[in-house]
Formats: sequence, structure tokens, C-alpha cells
Amino acid sequence: MPFDKKAYMKAYRQANKEKIAAQQKAHDDANKDKKAAQRKARDKANKEKIAAQQKAWKEANKERIKAQRKARYETNKDRLTAQRKEYYKTEAGIKNMRMSGWRKYGVNNVNDELYDYFMSCDKCEVCGKEFTDTYNKCLDHDHDTGDFRYVLCRPCNNNDGWKKYITAI
Repeated sequence: MPFDKKAYMKAYRQANKEKIAAQQKAHDDANKDKKAAQRKARDKANKEKIAAQQKAWKEANKERIKAQRKARYETNKDRLTAQRKEYYKTEAGIKNMRMSGWRKYGVNNVNDELYDYFMSCDKCEVCGKEFTDTYNKCLDHDHDTGDFRYVLCRPCNNNDGWKKYITAI
């Protein structure tokens, strides 16, 4: 009867599973940095190819991805809602919400500089009334072009009568 190497190796792997796993883990731990560097170099060399493959996969699995996201949301709905509520109480959340609203209403070039300018204004740029809270502070913009004009109080923002007194708009 000839020696069957496949059967021998299968039996050896079965009998020494834990030993082989420990050796593999030790090897992986010892070569972690080397493997990471190789992976990074490979990914960098194939950046366009990988991006094209990812795009094709996402396109082919659109419905599956949508179903997974929906299921994940349904499973974690309460936790996600609580996280979202907590986030919008933070300074970053308030900033994000305010800037999103400006974009929604058609303001062009919404960025951190515009937000910082808006927050630094302490009085209306038309009537000079001091702001007591941010609710009465409005970002005025041209509705045709979307360009920012002034930081106004709510009454000045609702009334356009001030435009005839200011020539440099």
C-alpha cells in the first residue's frame, strides 16, 4: 500500500488544530507590521482598480446594501435616535444643523468662515439692535444669486424696507 500524503496531512491537521492555530497566530503577530506595509503598498499601486471594483460591486449590490442598512437601522433605531438627539445638543451638532439649514435655503459658499462670522456678530448689521439669543439672529442672502449679504435681526430679515437705505448691497 503506497503512502497517501493527503490523508496523512488531513489527519495531522485534525490532530494538531490547536498547535497549528497557535503557530499561525504567533507568525501573524510577528509579521503584522510587514503584512500591513505590503497591503498598503499593494492598495496604493492598485488604487484605481480597487475603486472601480468597489464601484461595480456597490452598483451590482445596491438593493442588498439598501436592505442591510434598513435592517441595521430597524434593529438599532432607539440607540441611533438617542445618539442623534445627543449629537444635536453638542456644539458641533448645532453648527452642522445650522449650516445644513442655510444650504437648504439656498445660501452659496456655506463654510466654517461664514459660520464663525455669523456667530461673532453681536448686533444687527442694519438697525444695530443687539442679539439676545441666536433665534433672533438671521443670515440674510440674495434669493436670486444665493450670495450672503448681512447678519440681521428677525424683524429686519422679514422686512425688506432697509434695502432702500443701504446702497452697497
